[in-house]
Amino acid sequence: MKIDMASYGVAGVLSGALPGQKAFASMLTKSNPAPIAPSLLFLDFSDVELATASFLRESVFVLKDHMRVRNSNWYPVLANVSSDIEDELSILTQAGKDAVILCAYDGDAVSDARMFGDLDPKHEKTFHLVAQLGDADAGRLAEAFGDEEGLHKATAWNNRLRTLTERGVLMEFTKGRAKLYRPAW
Repeated sequence: MKIDMASYGVAGVLSGALPGQKAFASMLTKSNPAPIAPSLLFLDFSDVELATASFLRESVFVLKDHMRVRNSNWYPVLANVSSDIEDELSILTQAGKDAVILCAYDGDAVSDARMFGDLDPKHEKTFHLVAQLGDADAGRLAEAFGDEEGLHKATAWNNRLRTLTERGVLMEFTKGRAKLYRPAW
């Protein structure tokens, strides 16, 4: 699903906390009901020149946090973000030790996907290890990188994976009691 973020602004500008709150409510309505399986929710910033930190905080970050707290199968991804918007995002990710997924998206294909933000170095490293493998569970990470990272028990990996899922940068797939993780792109 794709949500056109330009529809919440005026002349390509998204600004202010109150308009951000209204955008959050609208995005929540548009994304209801959630899918049965984990899926990407593209927040498309095409035709948006600037989005202020206050707007992004009250819309994008509140939506992302809301979906993670509710264990929604939607994983918001920010598409087609300009460098000016990245500057505003960096304010929020640094302040909250948080991250988002950015990508280019043309309605059919995703390209240039990457994690953007300011996570704890151990979490950032774990994200990149999962991305390197394509998908992983805690046991696979312990087996593949236990010696390198000094983490031989799946429990420590599970804690890192859970944190990255709570941040919305990893998607969690459940099969019975087993959980598999992959980057949200």
